[in-house]
Amino acid sequence: MSDGNGGEHPLSLVVICGPTATGKTALALHLAEHCALEIISADSRQVYRGMDIGTAKATVEERTKVRHHLIDVVDPDEGFTASDFFLRGRAALKDIAGRGRLPLVVGGTGFYIEALLRGLVDAPGADPALRQELAEWELKQGPGSLHVRLQTVDPVMAARLTPLDQVRIIRALEVFYQSGQRLSDLQGRHAAVRSPFRVLTIGLAPQRDWLYDRIDRRVDAMMQAGLLKETESLLARGYRSDLKALKTIGYRECVNHLAGDASLQDAITLIQRNSRRYAKRQLTWFGQNKEIIWLDSPREFAKVLKLIDHFIMSK
Repeated sequence: MSDGNGGEHPLSLVVICGPTATGKTALALHLAEHCALEIISADSRQVYRGMDIGTAKATVEERTKVRHHLIDVVDPDEGFTASDFFLRGRAALKDIAGRGRLPLVVGGTGFYIEALLRGLVDAPGADPALRQELAEWELKQGPGSLHVRLQTVDPVMAARLTPLDQVRIIRALEVFYQSGQRLSDLQGRHAAVRSPFRVLTIGLAPQRDWLYDRIDRRVDAMMQAGLLKETESLLARGYRSDLKALKTIGYRECVNHLAGDASLQDAITLIQRNSRRYAKRQLTWFGQNKEIIWLDSPREFAKVLKLIDHFIMSK
C-alpha cells in the first residue's frame, strides 16, 4: 500500500493502546496539538450512538478540535463486528493518509487493533443453527455453563473471556466444533502475520495500584456525570436490556439496578470490580505483543512525542 501521496512506502500509523482508564484519549488529544493527525477509535463500544458517558468518548468539543473516526457509527441495536471495524478502519486509514495526515489509532480493544493491522483470522464463517443451539444450551444449563465448556476445548481463550461474554464464547466454540481447531491457536498463528503498514505502537501500563485507583475514581465520575440516567434513557428509547451493547461493563450493572436487582452502591462497586478485571485481561492481551513500547503513564508526553517525531522522520 502506498503512503497516500503517490509514493511506494507503506502507509505509516501510530497506535496508542493499553487498559481502560490509563489516559489514552487525553494523550491523543494532547498529541493532536503538536502533530497533524486524526484519531481512529479502536473501542468496541464507542461505535454505538447514545452511549457516551459509559464508554468515555471524547466530548463533542474535543472532536471539533481533532477529527475522530469510528465513533457513533451504529445504533445500540445494530450489529458491529471486527470485520466491520476492519473494513471501516482500513478505509479511514487511506482517507487520513490521503490527506497528508498521520493516522493515530487509539483504544483498548486489542482484537480490533489486530484486525486493523493484520487482517482477520482465517476461521470458519458463522453457523446460525449452531449458535442458536449453544445459546439454548446456556439457558438450560445456567449462566456460565458455556464458559466451563469452552475451558475444556480452548482453555487459553476461556482465560481471556469472562463467563458473561457469551458472544465471544459462542464464537470460540463455534470455530472449534466446525474446524476442530482452537480459536486461540488460529489467533496465535495470525499474530505472526506481517502487517502491510509501518506501525509505531505505544502502550500505557501504569503501576497496578495507581491504575485500579484511577478506575475506581473514573467510575465515580461517570456516575456523577449521569451514567445511570444515560442507561435509563437508552431503555426508554426501546433498546432491550439483553442487547450486546447494553450487556457491557457499566451499562449492565446500571440495568440491574434499574430493574431492582441491586442497590445503587452495589452497582457502582460491581462496575469498579468488573472494570479492574477487564483492565487485567487487556494487559494480558497486549502483553503478547512484543512490538509495543511500554510507558508508565501518559505523563511521559515528551517521550511519546520524541518517539513519534523519530518515527515520522525515519520514514
